[in-house]
Amino acid sequence: MAKNSNMAFFVAMAALALVMNSVGAANTYEVGDALGWTVPPAGTYATWASNKTFTVGDVLVFKFSTGNHDVAEVTKASYDSCNANSPISIATNGPANLTLNSSGEHYYICTFGGHCIGGQKLSINVTGTSSPAPAPAPSTSSPPPSPSPSPPAAVPAPAPSTSSPPPPPAAAPAPGPSTSTTPGSGASPPSGSPSSPTTPSSSPPTPEGSASPPPPPPSAATSVRVAGLSATFLFIALALLF
Repeated sequence: MAKNSNMAFFVAMAALALVMNSVGAANTYEVGDALGWTVPPAGTYATWASNKTFTVGDVLVFKFSTGNHDVAEVTKASYDSCNANSPISIATNGPANLTLNSSGEHYYICTFGGHCIGGQKLSINVTGTSSPAPAPAPSTSSPPPSPSPSPPAAVPAPAPSTSSPPPPPAAAPAPGPSTSTTPGSGASPPSGSPSSPTTPSSSPPTPEGSASPPPPPPSAATSVRVAGLSATFLFIALALLF
């Protein structure tokens, strides 16, 4: 595809150069043709210029012998009066090639005495505003390479977390031993629970006259136990009656 585009571009540039050369090519004119630049019969140069189109860039060739003639470009006033005192430009060596660099009226005379009055003068009209631009040279540069797709940018790996793991849950304290105490031996047993009858003591009673020391007073626990036994016997008796 790129090769075909380059070929089409070169062909277009070549065609444009040919057109510009054919349209804007400078022409070279020999003033007076075979007669050259001399004192001619009256009206010769006016007739010679009447059937020609002069454009900017054309060249006028004045053929004359050096020392016998010259060619000077002058203003219209100097042309009409054949005044050669202040020429715009002058060429004294023949043949002289003068390039038409601007459009408009151009006036030429020979400054030798009597030659301008004798008819050695030329007036022309130049068309065009500027010299044709040279054709651009075809470009030999190759088309820029298509940009290659760039690899995707690497995404950085996430940094390892530096946070410490959560602490383990605190162990619940083990329940302490119960501080409740077992009811004392002096507590009365629940009502209605039968208790075994006490076995009467087998020891003989102590005679009254004995000098044995008096028994210790019964403790509160003994009294409670006796009261419990009495109540038990009472419940048993009532149960037997009813």
